[in-house]
Amino acid sequence: MTKFFDDIVNGDSLEILKKIPDKTFDLIFADPPYYMQIGKKLKRPDDTKVNGVNDKWDKFSNFKHYDDFSRIWLKECKRVLKDNGSIWVIGTYHNIFRIGYHIQNLNYWILNDVIWRKKNPMPNFKGTRFTNAHETLIWASKNKKSKYTFNYQSLKCFNDDLQMRSDWAFPICNGKERLKKNGKKIHSTQKPESLLHRIILATTNKGDLIFDPFLGTGTTAVVAKKLGRKYFGIEKDKKYFLSANERIGNTKVIEDNFLDIVQNKKSKPRIPFGSLIEMGMIKPGTILFDQKKKYNAKIMIDGSLKHHQTEGSIHKVAAKILGAESCNGWTYWHYQSGNSLKPIDELRNKLRPAL
Repeated sequence: MTKFFDDIVNGDSLEILKKIPDKTFDLIFADPPYYMQIGKKLKRPDDTKVNGVNDKWDKFSNFKHYDDFSRIWLKECKRVLKDNGSIWVIGTYHNIFRIGYHIQNLNYWILNDVIWRKKNPMPNFKGTRFTNAHETLIWASKNKKSKYTFNYQSLKCFNDDLQMRSDWAFPICNGKERLKKNGKKIHSTQKPESLLHRIILATTNKGDLIFDPFLGTGTTAVVAKKLGRKYFGIEKDKKYFLSANERIGNTKVIEDNFLDIVQNKKSKPRIPFGSLIEMGMIKPGTILFDQKKKYNAKIMIDGSLKHHQTEGSIHKVAAKILGAESCNGWTYWHYQSGNSLKPIDELRNKLRPAL
């Protein structure tokens, strides 16, 4: 019996999806067939063949056939997604607008569309159109009320303290990462690990379960395993499946000590310093110190601090002492606990579970 975590299976996604229990996964990443509709072989100006997407799995008889297929897997994915889960779907201009239509009709709630701008796109050999240099991702929660995961603060830190934007620049999968056999690509649309790294970092937490219904050569599972997440994937093509299985087996998990991320400030309830006094966590008259015990201040009944002639909040008084415009009083001020000094922020963290 399939356990639906830390496993991949070889089979038809539409059939296997039906066997998965409701509300199993925290995140779904789907890279479905694009229905590229390439009618004939593409060639470069020098008459050499272009290795585009012309695989059997991308063949559909017409748009109705593709729409029916898309509606079924999206509906099943919604069923197996947890109430506070979310889904990412990637596509090109060939299919992403049809996918978006079905996503909205199934009452998912679209959160963002993200542009993956390819740093090294395939050129437009005929010169009849703009070079197709991007793909579009749709990120949606299960419904409008879902409390989906978004590690905003962690992403901001990841991006040099700038908000992460919805246009991402990554090269297409190449070099050693690109799986090949006898010099030929194993999969025509293998996604770069960097793309999945950002998605998984942004919208899951350590230990979450990630599902990919069109696993291909296993990028989603590989990155999920590296980042300490659980994974489950389905792949119909035996060649892709075997390559994915080998690739996952060779993947090592990043040490657990390095898997923690910056916590979202907005996810924690705001606690004013005065609440610590109201709840009896610290008493008026207590002396607070800086870490080196060079300066001290006395706590007043209203939660203000008094240091010589300076009065005000824990932040204002600390800033005045340092001669700075601002200061985080929660980390600056310490209280005496036995023979050691502890930051008052520890008291705030003890109070949070009660609020």
